[in-house]
Amino acid sequence: MLRNMEASLTARDRVGIQDFVLLDAYTSETAFLDNLKKRFHENLIYTYIGTLLVSVNPYKELDNYSKKQMDTYMGVNFFELPPHIYALADNVFRTMLSEFNNHFILISGESGAGKTEASKKILQYYAVSCPSTRLLNNIRDRLLLSNPVLEAFGNAKTLKNDNSSRFGKYMDIQFDHQGGAVGGHILSYLLEKSRVVHQNHGERNFHIFYQLVDGGEDDLLRWLGLQRNCQHYSYLVQVWDCAKVSSINDKSDWRTVRKALSVIEFSESDIEHLFGIIASVLHLGNIKFEADVRGYATLDNNQEMHWLLGIPAQVLQQGLTHRKIEAKTEEVLSPFSVDHAVYARDALAKAIYGRTFNWLVNKVNESLANKDSSRKTVIGLLDIYGFEVFNVNSFEQFCINYCNEKLQQLFIRLTLKSEQEEYEMEGIEWEPVPYFNNKIICDLVEEKYRGIISLLDEECLRPGEATDLTFLEKMEEKIGGHPHFVTHKLADQKTRKTLDRGDFRLLHYAGEVTYCVVGFLDKNNDLLYRNGKEVMRQSKNAIIRHCFPSTEPDSKRRPETVVTQFKSSLVGLTEILMSKEPWYVRCIKPNEAKQPGRFDDVLVRHQVKYLGLMEHLRVRRAGFAYRRKYEIFLQRYKPLCPDTWPNWKGTAAEGVRCLIKHLGYKSNEYKMGRTKIFIRHPRTLFATEDAFQVCKHKLATRIQAKYKGYRVKGDYLKQKEAATRIETCWRGLMARKEREKRSWAVTCPLICSRFIKGFMTRNQPACSENTEYLAYVRQNYLTRLKENLPKTVLEKDSWLTPPPIMQEVGYSPRSCLHRRAMVLISLLLKLQTSSMFKGKKENYPFSVCRPFLDTRISIEDINIKVLQMILHEQVKYSVPVVKYDRNGFRPRLRQLIFSLEAAYLVEEIQQLNDWLYWFFQGDLVLQCDYLFEALTKLCVIANKQNCFKVVQGSIRFDIQPGREGFVDFKSGQESIVYRAKNGHLTVVRAEFRQC
Repeated sequence: MLRNMEASLTARDRVGIQDFVLLDAYTSETAFLDNLKKRFHENLIYTYIGTLLVSVNPYKELDNYSKKQMDTYMGVNFFELPPHIYALADNVFRTMLSEFNNHFILISGESGAGKTEASKKILQYYAVSCPSTRLLNNIRDRLLLSNPVLEAFGNAKTLKNDNSSRFGKYMDIQFDHQGGAVGGHILSYLLEKSRVVHQNHGERNFHIFYQLVDGGEDDLLRWLGLQRNCQHYSYLVQVWDCAKVSSINDKSDWRTVRKALSVIEFSESDIEHLFGIIASVLHLGNIKFEADVRGYATLDNNQEMHWLLGIPAQVLQQGLTHRKIEAKTEEVLSPFSVDHAVYARDALAKAIYGRTFNWLVNKVNESLANKDSSRKTVIGLLDIYGFEVFNVNSFEQFCINYCNEKLQQLFIRLTLKSEQEEYEMEGIEWEPVPYFNNKIICDLVEEKYRGIISLLDEECLRPGEATDLTFLEKMEEKIGGHPHFVTHKLADQKTRKTLDRGDFRLLHYAGEVTYCVVGFLDKNNDLLYRNGKEVMRQSKNAIIRHCFPSTEPDSKRRPETVVTQFKSSLVGLTEILMSKEPWYVRCIKPNEAKQPGRFDDVLVRHQVKYLGLMEHLRVRRAGFAYRRKYEIFLQRYKPLCPDTWPNWKGTAAEGVRCLIKHLGYKSNEYKMGRTKIFIRHPRTLFATEDAFQVCKHKLATRIQAKYKGYRVKGDYLKQKEAATRIETCWRGLMARKEREKRSWAVTCPLICSRFIKGFMTRNQPACSENTEYLAYVRQNYLTRLKENLPKTVLEKDSWLTPPPIMQEVGYSPRSCLHRRAMVLISLLLKLQTSSMFKGKKENYPFSVCRPFLDTRISIEDINIKVLQMILHEQVKYSVPVVKYDRNGFRPRLRQLIFSLEAAYLVEEIQQLNDWLYWFFQGDLVLQCDYLFEALTKLCVIANKQNCFKVVQGSIRFDIQPGREGFVDFKSGQESIVYRAKNGHLTVVRAEFRQC
């Protein structure tokens, strides 16, 4: 991936220019399209026009939306990396935090161009990049999951897009001063309610109907009176072959919507009522009418009435077949014809769905509401319908294209404003920019008394028989001479062939659009009879009662028309956008077939035109094509001037001035602003970049040579140091071996001499000369005896003959046998100790040569009072120990006494102190110099072999309930027990010492 915009200039022949501002032929649509196509075929779907992002729908999954990709763009300068929607989102976010002001991102393009996906990518980026806490994560999840809910209820399959937004959406994301998302708010515009009751060939109704029928649980469908077959419902089968769409998985989407509703905190009651309304709309569409003998409408069947929102069947039947008329002081019910009844039924279905959608948006807003009243900064996302041109364009396309005219007017105004402000801030003279001002078209549509909207409302509200054709005649009369308006009657002979008698054509900024007036008055009126509202107020459904409140005034005045309401909402939207800093994403559809890799020049050219991209480019290029901060420009191009390379000592502006003087820039090719350099022509920048690439290769060669020399020198020094160390170590090793040889030559005769003297004096009483020899003889005998023990104590001839030092002299045979029994018992204890500790305790091998005794404390040394208490229990073993207090680990000398019944811990001259069940039990911590002997005796007396546990490192014990203590075991130079700084009792054992 190329690292920045300037770096991409070297590959411009292959991948095009990353910023259209640097396009030399910036007035040529062909050059614009060629650049867009080059990048599209290289899977580079994003291109800049300054800070505006152009996005081409690839119609395939790309691998540049991962978490790693988000991290790459996080906190990076806008032009430092290739164009990406993450770069724009990050730049908006950082600008908002640094300047503490509000921003909005306008995402526009025709249906299927990828507007909704772009909005999702921006939301996902903020979800990952914003600070994270439990509260912020809840808000983040609700912001993300509001999308699938609103898509289910507001999106549908159209001819151009399988997931087309049929309403405009503006979402505010609120951030705190640290950049955490703390709330949000959604505004919706002009839901296409007519889709509920009518869809064009090749299109579907709103997604939620199919999701409920295909994905709803069996129990839910039975409760709603629905069958799992879309063909059974009139509102879903106007186009029989579109119920199933390969790119849509209604069952999976249903599960997503159910989960999202729970996260957004919809109660189970709300969810039941919401789906009850959706089912009721389907049942309402199945109600049929027949004419009686007088031509009045009657219900064909009453089967569907049972499922309609808990409204009494008689009330509903009357509301669908009669209209209430006020005549002076009384109300009269006027029966409908079949056509009027169908109209009333469809009007009611549209009103129910439209008001429920508004309730849904408000409910989502309640979930996203920020309870903190402190000031917050906002980033707005405007995902709104793009310019629409179909084979037959009706009232909805007129409103949508009027909206795009207003946004284009705002877009040019804000773009010129930002350009002018930048010039003024940098101290550069502003040069007027020629551009097409679409105010003439906006006035044609919205001008008071003379505009199309005023004429349409006037025709809708006037008494008498007003029709779509009378509306067309009025337009011909009032605005017939306007250069951007033409009809079949007003057109010349050639143009008349392309227009039907019921058509009118507007020349929008994006091109000509022909509208069919059929349905304009009906859709603009969007009338719901008063008794229809009264019927809805008798519903048992809480949402319906909320949507049709009894407090709603039943004024005799007609309500505002749809187009007037839409015009007012656009005025409000414009005011919102004018108060924020603008950013733009323009989405383009490369082909109608939704095929990856296919670029339709005619289609894309048309979109480039009506998105106003060439207009925007002309505004951006009217003055200077390229502008960068002095620091960035100097940092990249300083190698081109000897005075600025490698380090410039002065200010960045002075360095740039020195650099461009060396490069030979002409005075009319650039301007020096307060913080930026402005370059007028792209060719000037391209020449600079090409020179830099040549210079870079030369610098790379020099740097490479220097680096290789540095590495070789470093390797040599390392090898030299290693050789010196090896030589030093080898000499030291040889010197030590030589010293050991000389030492052994002296030590060996001494050892041999001591051994010989010990052997010669072995039969004499123990003395310094034979002590080592006698110890060796004893250990050798005991080791051999371990392997050759007699089967019984009485087998006198089976015992190995002991050395003279271990033979009994002057004892009776019984005494000799007793001594042998004692020796055997001692040996058995040693064997048991071996099975218990061998391989488990490091210092066990050093205890082998120390003989076990019957006891370590004589009876005379035990306190007389203690003996009187426990004498009947038969004392078996006693040993001196050190007890450590529970507080401070102070050492106390104690005697540990084992009897047949218990273990006692006593002071040497005082009363009984405690009772021991286990060596480390409760709060008792003891130290014993004869550990192996004492534990072996305890196991034998208690007749338990595995009643203790050997641990390494550290042990935990309870000082008192709720308070823990620790003993840490370590190895060191000398044995010591002390209390460490962390409060633990630390036991240090000297290495290679006997226990």
